[in-house]
Amino acid sequence: MAQDWRLFQGGGTEPHDVEWPVAPPWRRFGDAAAHHRTDGRPPAYVIAPEDRDVVNTALHLHRPLLVTGRPGTGKSTLAHAVARELRLGPVLHWPVNSRSTLADGLYRYDAVGRLRDASLRGGDPGGPAAGEPDIGDYLRLGPLGTALLPRGKPRVLLIDELDKGDVDLPNDLLTVFEEGAFDIPELARLKQPDVEVRTTGTEEKARISGGRVGCDVFPVVVITSNGERDFPPAFLRRCVRLDIKQPDERQLREIVTMHLGPEVGAQAQQLITAFLDLRDTQERELATDQLLNAVHLRSSGVRMDFDTLRETVLRSLDEADI
Repeated sequence: MAQDWRLFQGGGTEPHDVEWPVAPPWRRFGDAAAHHRTDGRPPAYVIAPEDRDVVNTALHLHRPLLVTGRPGTGKSTLAHAVARELRLGPVLHWPVNSRSTLADGLYRYDAVGRLRDASLRGGDPGGPAAGEPDIGDYLRLGPLGTALLPRGKPRVLLIDELDKGDVDLPNDLLTVFEEGAFDIPELARLKQPDVEVRTTGTEEKARISGGRVGCDVFPVVVITSNGERDFPPAFLRRCVRLDIKQPDERQLREIVTMHLGPEVGAQAQQLITAFLDLRDTQERELATDQLLNAVHLRSSGVRMDFDTLRETVLRSLDEADI
């Protein structure tokens, strides 16, 4: 008799040990971390030739790439694919929300913490040496500020879901995008010419001269938008725009194979056909990762009938369809 795939039974079932299921590649963390195929290499990024050319246009023009498309079409993943293929280091990630400001992306200065520590130093003769704490210990460059540090090769900056931010944020970014530089007033008014400050994504410090940060090579900026609102023409003029379409049947097969291996990919056609029927014929709002979740469940031995699979994993993202 086949073992029940249900780990949790409910209904007053006695506590019991279970064999914990293997996570999908995209849900592995720590030492098991992810996005690896069975051969140990990271999966490739499936992109249409015309979209690939738009990405390269932005790279050659040193302009931000504004990526739009439905949820699950790989907008954010594109930034990681570019960084990995071109060996540009870890992606600097700035997730935007309704409270985000330009200052959040550039730098943060903890003036209150510095004042508190200065008081403690002055009030405790047995404590650290008297004098103001180093301002560099209380100032950290944000993702955008870190991306604009001078270096020989650019960093990749992902500004995620800019359309969720304040209406003024795109316009606030224009000057920084045009100049590739910004000033830190708290450092500019100091007498000392150089200050070492903390950066995003590492404990290493960067040396800032005269309170100004400016890049040598403009970073690879990938801006994503779900199309929740329009951007001003002045902002659009300074970006190269890419609208990612939903993957077709061939691309879906490639995506499944790259993430779950060729053996699983060869067995996924039935689910791919059903997914396309729901997405295109029945006009359900579905994301590609929902298909990956469904295929993973089937390939890992979960004996869930299709109706249950559709209502749990392949539910429409559009509330009107639910």
